[in-house]
Amino acid sequence: MSTLIYIETRSEADVRVRRKWTREWWHLPHADQRRVTSAVVVEELERIPDAARREAALALVRPLEQLDYTDAVAEVVAVYLQHKLMPREAIGDADHLALASLYACDMLVTWNCRHLANANKAAHIRRVNALLGLQTPLLVTPLELLNDEDENEA
Repeated sequence: MSTLIYIETRSEADVRVRRKWTREWWHLPHADQRRVTSAVVVEELERIPDAARREAALALVRPLEQLDYTDAVAEVVAVYLQHKLMPREAIGDADHLALASLYACDMLVTWNCRHLANANKAAHIRRVNALLGLQTPLLVTPLELLNDEDENEA
């Protein structure tokens, strides 16, 4: 989840660079986009043990519109698990995808490249969503959304 990386304090090189990219993306102007979150994200953030990090993460999502977790979302999650889009242990990932799909979000921004932003899983996700009559959001990392300065100069 991008919010967790935003506040991450670990010092490994890969974590530092993902944190940098996440913060750059988070602070880009988003005039043409409506950013949303969900109760699932808020619940995940509320489980952060460190109070200062927890509050910093919650402060990031507080201003965002919150998508409701409904019975319909739970039904989509059940279908995802039945079709083995992700394992039961990754139910939070299934929740995020179901919310973004059911609410017809254009994209789901995540650092979860195992179950979500994974080109090897994209076709399977699209097939299951098509069976459900759902749009599949673009599953992208913050890095993919950063403006390439060279591209903008062209």
